[in-house]
Amino acid sequence: MPPEIPDPTRSQEWLRRARSSLPRAKMLENDPEVACEDSCFDAQPTDEDSLKDLLVHLAIPFRKTHSIADLITLVAQAETALPAGVLEAGLSNQNAVDTRYAGLGERVTEERCLKAVQLAEQVVSWVNNSSEGCTSARSGENES
Repeated sequence: MPPEIPDPTRSQEWLRRARSSLPRAKMLENDPEVACEDSCFDAQPTDEDSLKDLLVHLAIPFRKTHSIADLITLVAQAETALPAGVLEAGLSNQNAVDTRYAGLGERVTEERCLKAVQLAEQVVSWVNNSSEGCTSARSGENES
């Protein structure tokens, strides 16, 4: 039997993908063979997929995009407060571009990569907690 086709209308699918990207991004911390640029690059889809998860949870439509800034804007329009780490994660798009093609963008330092990974961890954690809160709030609405 073929594997189930991922459903982008299910928020948990986006969070599953974010959680899949995060360990690859974190490999820099444990493996000297992992290129700093690759860890930094993998932090971007972690942020992107986490934010898409929350948008699906909040029933906020979004266009096909890789722009973290656009996704943050949509979340900010629905949420009262975004943690600083989530706002700062908007830089991950530039990190992804700078790291994908050698010599194309600004040189990426190990410090910058570690910061991108740390922010990605914060985004996943915040979205996970926010999504759980949305689920609890919706469950409470249905009980009324």
